[in-house]
Order: sequence, then structure tokens, then C-alpha cells
Amino acid sequence: MVQLIVGKKGEGKTKVLLDKVNAEVKQANGTLVYLDKSRKHMFELNNKVRLIDMSEYDIQNSSEFVGFLSGIVSQDNDLEKMYLDSFLKISRAEEDEIGPVLDRLEAMGEKYQVSFIVSISIDEADLPEHMKDKVLA
Repeated sequence: MVQLIVGKKGEGKTKVLLDKVNAEVKQANGTLVYLDKSRKHMFELNNKVRLIDMSEYDIQNSSEFVGFLSGIVSQDNDLEKMYLDSFLKISRAEEDEIGPVLDRLEAMGEKYQVSFIVSISIDEADLPEHMKDKVLA
């Protein structure tokens, strides 16, 4: 239930993520949520997608971030997909926490039937081995 869009900073991951959410909103049966580090892309998103500007919330570390996502999941029974842009910034995950945080998202997604599409500034080769099959081509 986790899909990854990976690459170095400036390689167009956000554009891919925005195109994906705007295409998928047309077939969505439930709610779509887009988390970003600012409101910069607000006008590029379909108005049926809920944008959450993470700069408005005092998230200090990756555990708090996962708790924040749990809160979003718990309050919306129709939640279908969450799109996470600038993952390293919004999650506050340190390099050694990337795998464990993605594992927690995977578990949450399976339990609550929510998909997480994550844009992350990292080379595919640097991903934890068990996450490499989650990379979108």
C-alpha cells in the first residue's frame, strides 16, 4: 500500500506526484489527501483533493508524523489515498528512520485500506532493500 517516487532533488518528482493525484481523482471513490511542505502547489491540485500544508503543524520527529497520519486516517472512513510530497521534510525522518517509517505506513495502509504515494529525495539504490519493489517506474 506504499508506492514510491524517488530521485534526487530537482528531478521532477513533485510534477509526477501532482499529475498522478489529478489523474486519479477522476476515478476515486473515496477521499484523496495531499500533504506538502507548503501551499505552493495549491492551484495545481484538483479542488476535490484535500491539501494539508505541513508547515502549519508542529511536527518534531518521525514518530509524531506517523501519529499525525494516524489521526487523519482515523477521522476519515472514506480515505482512499494519501500523497506525501517532500517526504523527508514533512516526516522529519532521519536517514536511518526512512525504512522504519515507510514500514509503519505500509502496515497502516494494509490495516485501514489506504494507499500512500510518497515522493522522496533519495536514489533508488539508497532505499532499504525491501522497499525497492515499491518504486513507481
